[in-house]
Amino acid sequence: MTDSDAFAAALDTIADPLSGKGLIESGRCAAPRVNAVDKVASVILDVTGLSGDDRAKVERAIRGKLIGLNGIRDVRIAMTAEKTARKLIAVGSGKGGVGKSTVAANLAVALKRLGVKVGLVDADIYGPSQARLMASEGKRPEAENQKLLPIATDFGVPMLSMAHLVKPGQAIAWRGPMAGNALGQLIDADWGEAEIIIVDLPPGTGDVQLSLIAKHKPAGAIIVSTPQDLALIDATRAIDLFNQATVPIIGIVENMAGYACPHCGEVSDPFGAGGAETAAQSLGVPFLGRIPLEIAIRKASDAGQPPAASGEAIAQPFLDIAGALMGWLNAKAVPTF
Repeated sequence: MTDSDAFAAALDTIADPLSGKGLIESGRCAAPRVNAVDKVASVILDVTGLSGDDRAKVERAIRGKLIGLNGIRDVRIAMTAEKTARKLIAVGSGKGGVGKSTVAANLAVALKRLGVKVGLVDADIYGPSQARLMASEGKRPEAENQKLLPIATDFGVPMLSMAHLVKPGQAIAWRGPMAGNALGQLIDADWGEAEIIIVDLPPGTGDVQLSLIAKHKPAGAIIVSTPQDLALIDATRAIDLFNQATVPIIGIVENMAGYACPHCGEVSDPFGAGGAETAAQSLGVPFLGRIPLEIAIRKASDAGQPPAASGEAIAQPFLDIAGALMGWLNAKAVPTF
């Protein structure tokens, strides 16, 4: 048996953290070589899908097994990883108060329930609320290789928000360039195997939206509006911004659409009815669905328990919207980052 053969055999006694197979059998390690002259071994280690701790453990195990084997005095490990082709989906609105953040959080959770590997960015730099919605308040992200590591949530959706980086209640008084740099750090984080990143944008058509489009062009945008005319006027402005930047509009979501009285069951429409669907038709963009004005959504959101994670009927509108998004993505060739 040559030194390289002995090297490979030793590597196969180390279990791949994901598959449990040996590092060679699993394909985790490749090209094991030993320089017969200086007795320095080299190997390529594929770290795709491994956490920072797992990478460090595997590296230590390789060195522990090989140094001293047949006189090997050093091991050089070249780490590689497949780049995941991720799609950014922007969730925006023309104005505040339409429930955009609630829709974004529940869309991410609904995608996870559909089997999609998804992450969530709270890009509302000045008014971050996703930490509350996703029950991750008080947590702080770590960094590795100059990249933030997203925070795990109870719903299987890793996330990052400015709320994780500043003190609770602290005002963020930043000019445009600083906000743009902060957004870049959140989006350029180590998102692991995530296939889709949902980006909850601030309301309006300002610096954060322009920075996102310029540096991390989304695959598409979802616009959230209530049925009332004023919200639809502002939603139209948001659509126009994305159209000017050639970011496709995936569709419009009508939030707070209809209220069922918990006592008599009568349905009323305090914000109007059908306005967003009518606007979608006139603008030539898809209508993705309605989300009712439901107290259960408000209570669950305030408690950090996204309704989309529940087995209740109130999860269905979010699952339907997530399904429509996946149908749109599967039908189009969209940019990744």
